[in-house]
Amino acid sequence: MTSTPAPEPRSVLVTGGNRGIGRAIAEAFLAQGDRVAVTSRSGEAPEGALAVACDVTDQAQVDAAFATIEEAHGPVEVLVANAGITRDTLVLRMSDDDWASVLDTNLTGSFRVARRASKSMLRLRRGRLIFVSSVVGLLGSAGQVNYAASKSGLVGMARSLARELGSRSITANVVAPGFVETDMTAELPEEKRAEYRAAIPLQRYASTEEVAAAVTWLASPGAAYVTGAVIPVDGGLGMGH
Repeated sequence: MTSTPAPEPRSVLVTGGNRGIGRAIAEAFLAQGDRVAVTSRSGEAPEGALAVACDVTDQAQVDAAFATIEEAHGPVEVLVANAGITRDTLVLRMSDDDWASVLDTNLTGSFRVARRASKSMLRLRRGRLIFVSSVVGLLGSAGQVNYAASKSGLVGMARSLARELGSRSITANVVAPGFVETDMTAELPEEKRAEYRAAIPLQRYASTEEVAAAVTWLASPGAAYVTGAVIPVDGGLGMGH
């Protein structure tokens, strides 16, 4: 019996890959043997990844980051647009800056990196665009009008890119995590954690590795015919949306 040859290492970029879900995604691709670059404002990255300081709200920084990555790893073949921020508050207290900063980072920042990555993917005639959204983008959440709008917008963007770029074998998909065990959720009061957990059919939070598994699957040969999809990793919290 002949063994299946290992796939060639690919050039992978994970934005916001220095902590939490993004870090787990970067580590999952590294474990597969891919060449992984991580961008973050701090310039930090998991061991084994190429660390590149980049603020996705600045197009010049995005272009410079891609130039660095392409020189080290070659054209980006898999993009995971994960960088995001929150500025939670009730709508009557939400300032224009609260709104604009979240949309500029989460939605427009993802557009900037996807636009830049698409250039090389079109030349290669292949590529995977994966956007990290949230169950909040599908269900809504009080106090998160800006965040929900930004994460919902990723769905429309991915589906439009799927239609626009599909003829060149470029897929565009969305992963929508629910409540995940991260430093942020660990700081919630236990009664609030219990309240959220009770609303989840699986009665637990996800691990960052479970979200990463969905992302790496979308980048795998087995998902070559999946595009324009929204993959929930939320324990059933958002089913039907």
